[in-house]
Amino acid sequence: MDIARRLAPRFAARAAGYDAAGDFPVDDFADLRDAGLFGLMVPTRLGGLGAGFAEYARVAYELARGNGATALVFNMHASVTGALAGVPDVMVEALGVPEHFFAARDRILADAAAGRWYAVAMSERGVGSRLSQLSTSYTREPDGSWRIKGAKSFCSGAGHSDGYLVAARSTADPSLVSQFLVPAGAPGLTVEPTWDALGMRATGSHDVHLDLTVPEDALVGAVEGLALLVAQLMPHWMVASYAAVYVGVARAAVDAAVSHSRERRLAGLPNVRSRIGRADAAVAAAKLTVDEAARRVDEAPGDEETNRWVWRAKYLAGTTAAEVAASMLEAAGTSATRRGHPLERLYRDARCGSLQPATSDVCADWLGVAALGGDPESDGTAPRW
Repeated sequence: MDIARRLAPRFAARAAGYDAAGDFPVDDFADLRDAGLFGLMVPTRLGGLGAGFAEYARVAYELARGNGATALVFNMHASVTGALAGVPDVMVEALGVPEHFFAARDRILADAAAGRWYAVAMSERGVGSRLSQLSTSYTREPDGSWRIKGAKSFCSGAGHSDGYLVAARSTADPSLVSQFLVPAGAPGLTVEPTWDALGMRATGSHDVHLDLTVPEDALVGAVEGLALLVAQLMPHWMVASYAAVYVGVARAAVDAAVSHSRERRLAGLPNVRSRIGRADAAVAAAKLTVDEAARRVDEAPGDEETNRWVWRAKYLAGTTAAEVAASMLEAAGTSATRRGHPLERLYRDARCGSLQPATSDVCADWLGVAALGGDPESDGTAPRW
């Protein structure tokens, strides 16, 4: 937490420049590497900081108060390392994962602690992050290697990471969705600079094209078909990890509105004070929900009630960020809408929270099905993953 709080002001000072140019925050990531935060989720025995999900959530919240785009890309790396480090041994055994998985996992985590960081190449145009609908495919070759072919979109950090967690479906059995760790320099992996979006402009979420072969041990988990199962059983890294980031963005919007109101002598206006007061309460409530979800993930990952809190956290974080940032912009007035003003950028970044998978509509539907006594993973007209 001390490291995150120390880095956040640096990130905030650079955020406007990276956003305006749509450039990846290379200096922020150099700071993260130097501070050892790529090893945040790595066990101490492998050289990491040994954080749990609750500690990750607190760190992500603080980083996002500096620059939401930086925190969002960092989240992708943490979701790779955190999932590998945090999957319970009992689940590993139940899934039939072979013994050599543990050595491969430790190697990936030790590399992260040493400064390597990973991007997530999952989403695709037209299907988003629904794993069961992916068109990227993989084939087992006679020599045991894997042939992967397809295209990914919204790959945050594309062109800057040291490796990519790639999700693909089996050509032999399309019901099997697996994940592979592909080195950034692998022949046949190309990055197409396509990212020019409304918000989170500095994430560098470009398209990635894949037509390559990776060795047998690139299969994460050493067993095919684990991706869908883990997403359903333990959704916190694919759902609630984003939540901490967007609550941090919402808090940054409140902080920016307070500074602006003081500078422009608006603090004496009752409507400005009431908007800031409502926003402060809304952000605090959303953060408490994220904290509770994170606490439950550490204590009982995959538990039915834990998962319900996970989906609540993502829903409240996304909607709260968008609503708070809009209200703070209105409270600050027209001058805050100029390009380069912190609230203008935060408004655009916050608006992405409800759209980030799982979207607020998907989260609300999941929670509604659960409240009505149904199975939120299987009830509905379309698969959630």
